Amino acid sequence: MASITLSARSLAALLGQWKTAAPAYRGLADRIRLLVLDGRIPVGTRLPAERELADRLALSRTTVTAAYRELREAGYLRSIRGSGSVTLLPSAPTALAPVPQGGFLDFSKAAVPPCPEIIDAVATAAAELPRYMHDFDYDLVGMPELRQAIADRYTARGLPTDPDEIMVTVGAQHAIALIARTLLSRGDRVLVEMPSYPHAYEALRAAGARLGAATVSSETGWDVRELEQWFERTSPAMAYLMPDFHNPTGASMPLETRRRVAAAAERHGTVLVIDETTAELDIDRPTDQGLDGTPFAALEGAPVSIITIGSVGKTIWGGLRIGWIRAERGTIRKLVSARSLGDLGTPILDQLTVQQLMPAMDGIVARRGVALGETRDRLVDLLADRLPEWTVPRVDGGIATWVNLGEAASSQLSLAARSHGLVIVAGPRFGIDGAFERYLRIPISYPWAQTEQAVELLTQTWHSAMFGHVPALDYLEDVV
Repeated sequence: MASITLSARSLAALLGQWKTAAPAYRGLADRIRLLVLDGRIPVGTRLPAERELADRLALSRTTVTAAYRELREAGYLRSIRGSGSVTLLPSAPTALAPVPQGGFLDFSKAAVPPCPEIIDAVATAAAELPRYMHDFDYDLVGMPELRQAIADRYTARGLPTDPDEIMVTVGAQHAIALIARTLLSRGDRVLVEMPSYPHAYEALRAAGARLGAATVSSETGWDVRELEQWFERTSPAMAYLMPDFHNPTGASMPLETRRRVAAAAERHGTVLVIDETTAELDIDRPTDQGLDGTPFAALEGAPVSIITIGSVGKTIWGGLRIGWIRAERGTIRKLVSARSLGDLGTPILDQLTVQQLMPAMDGIVARRGVALGETRDRLVDLLADRLPEWTVPRVDGGIATWVNLGEAASSQLSLAARSHGLVIVAGPRFGIDGAFERYLRIPISYPWAQTEQAVELLTQTWHSAMFGHVPALDYLEDVV
């Protein structure tokens, strides 16, 4: 049974400017397929009836019927008489568009390659593992040695922390979901940024939250007055923010804005959840904002209820599924008590591996900053040469740049790029209700050869008849 029913009005808003040079039914089918692939229409959603959607889009019912039929044949829709049409993902391969030798170049993930120290760290961790086999199995809070190492790193960064203020999780996404389902009640208001990390939206909504969004711009960052107005109007139960090298814009919140946000949260009893998964990926952040890498929770006078999320996914490697939560002891106890509903602990071998790498983190982070800076500089120059009509911010840290295409074509470009062998996420994936069609997130975290190839494929797509029909694909990207 479908868990979500999408009205014709809501679907029309998600579709945006969907018409292309292809026949209308194909253009409509292509856009719905993209919305399913990138998660803006969840699998299991009941689409509006054909006649209802036709009326809303000012199309003939025949056109919508043909689009739904194409989606059914490609495996993206199941229609049952009397029950409507429900979205799904293909269970078998469908026809693929021609792609370059070697298959798809996947730029849907702003991911870093593994640091070279991992191999030795894994070997050492494996040798250490027998010592823990009799004492650790289902580890809900994290190994004492790793929690101590994480706490020590916070302390070194200016935020005194004890190990019992740390909980080790299975990555940052697990941390967000656990916090949301533990501390939120259905119907609670949560302030988020827009654009932002889409899986955070999903975790908060799954906990029953009602989201309110404050905008973030790669050019101007946060509007502090807008943020304060959100607190004043809604008194949100929680605010989820990424103030350092924000994903996807790359912006960093100025010190004075942080102070005013912390004060507003204190006045309204709002729990601040600060995502610092990208916070240490500094390239050349200017010092005139008063920022030096000190954690948000170390602000003078900041409420003790601030919850901080960290991870090694953007510094060491995403394949090591280790994240953590830093919070006051009472909050940690609540999270530990609630955790077994969803999982029974963090893998011991991964924890041992990260423990081995923690003493080397300063060097790892410094090298990441140099590599990200080199890619950023070359990417800005290359895009200026190949696609001068695009506006490309020169971010001073983080994992991506938030490119303005100059026209509302992000979803079309993303879909058409697949026929050239490139998987890249459309801008609206990072927003709410179809915003950001003028933007595209381009990672700066990949090796330069892959980044250069991605730009070449984007250029080919942009300069070709990209708005024609793109064959159905069975590729589902994830966004990180």
